Amino acid sequence: MGCACLFALLASGAPRLALILMWIFTGWVGRAFDSFILPLLGLIFLPLTTVIYVLVSPGGLSVFEWILLGVGVLIDLGAYGSGAFGRRR
Repeated sequence: MGCACLFALLASGAPRLALILMWIFTGWVGRAFDSFILPLLGLIFLPLTTVIYVLVSPGGLSVFEWILLGVGVLIDLGAYGSGAFGRRR
């Protein structure tokens, strides 16, 4: 996991791009998920949460990592909510 910090920085601005690059150039996504469907759905619907899960899952999830996943879900859902709020005006 030598370049995990670089993927985390990239994920802060472009989580979908970071997840695609992790999927292509590393084996981390394959270690985190058993199937192809879950990371694909994560790429489409909850990209930041999926990136966080891929980065923290190899050693198991501690309480702090569950909190990070929760923050990722809130950020992803907030992005959808802010888009809907902006279209309402």
